[in-house]
Amino acid sequence: MSAVSIIGTGNMANAIGGVFAKGGADVTYIDRANTGSAPLAGDVVVLAVPYPALADIVAAYGDQFAGKIVVDITNPLNFETFDSLVVPADSSAAAGLQQQLPTAKVLKAFNTTFAATLAAGKVGDLTTTVLIAGDDTAAKNTLAGLVTAGGLQAIDAGALSRARELEAMGFLQLTLAAGEKITWTGGFGVVR
Repeated sequence: MSAVSIIGTGNMANAIGGVFAKGGADVTYIDRANTGSAPLAGDVVVLAVPYPALADIVAAYGDQFAGKIVVDITNPLNFETFDSLVVPADSSAAAGLQQQLPTAKVLKAFNTTFAATLAAGKVGDLTTTVLIAGDDTAAKNTLAGLVTAGGLQAIDAGALSRARELEAMGFLQLTLAAGEKITWTGGFGVVR
């Protein structure tokens, strides 16, 4: 059985944890008040927090991320204007996180899905698909195994450099939902 630590206790954290638990993983949640003091019990750590919280989490855990698979689900939005990403055009939140955690295996995933589609396992009539970008093939396979064991689909979206496109896609989906062009129970589906 895989052990997963999820930093965060919001809708996305609970939806992701629910998928993993459904697949038989042992899931531990760490809330904001216990960040830094609660141990990272799993070999997989999901950062289910808003982008601005990443700096505090990195500072709180630092070397404890060494050797772990670290899953960044953030979309680095400008939360004041909600009209742009706040990372350089040639980078991503996940790439920045990998630079800060060079001994961790950083993956970008779950940022192109809504909590409701993760929990339901469906986007319309399609099975929810989690896109995974990262430079470590074994880490991507581990995360894909957790996702598929929980009843969803997983697609290897390529190297960590593809995180930029995933973040742009997540940003587009969020702005469509916030603008009531799509529902928070909808989103992008993948036909294979």
